Amino acid sequence: MKTKILSVIALLSSMTILAQNTQTETKTTTSNVKDSQGEHKTVKKEITKGVQKIELGQEKSNTTNIPTIDSPVVITTTTKVTNPDGSTRTVNIDRSAYYESNGRKYKLELDAYGYVMSYGNSKPALLRKTSTNSYIYQLKNKIAIGYFDSNNNLIIETYDNKSDKVSVEKFLVIK
Repeated sequence: MKTKILSVIALLSSMTILAQNTQTETKTTTSNVKDSQGEHKTVKKEITKGVQKIELGQEKSNTTNIPTIDSPVVITTTTKVTNPDGSTRTVNIDRSAYYESNGRKYKLELDAYGYVMSYGNSKPALLRKTSTNSYIYQLKNKIAIGYFDSNNNLIIETYDNKSDKVSVEKFLVIK
């Protein structure tokens, strides 16, 4: 009876073991911004983690070893932004990049509360995340809705009160 109980315990405990290869890489970027209110420091920490589960192949007769099967590596990237006030937010997908629209090149980068989109020396547009996985786009007196399509392009939809129509502007990501 004892051997049966010990066998069941050994079997159950061996089933909970999950074999996998993991590799983690961390990249930290610090940016200092000076404005009329002083200097602000923002720290961006990007953590890239690759996980590969180890899978076993078919057991061959008259051998003691079981071959392993190559399995895909699942890569996840998480970005943690530490704001100047000390608060931290987590961004699952960092969409900071250069974008192009109407022959102009725009720079989109993370800031303390979302993204800042700049073109040359002009005043930057602000993108603030909403609860519906879209962004509120604000530039001077223009307020619109923005989102990223499946190709990582930025789409800005603006409502025109005079014509009662929605105009769509597409910012193509530069790879």
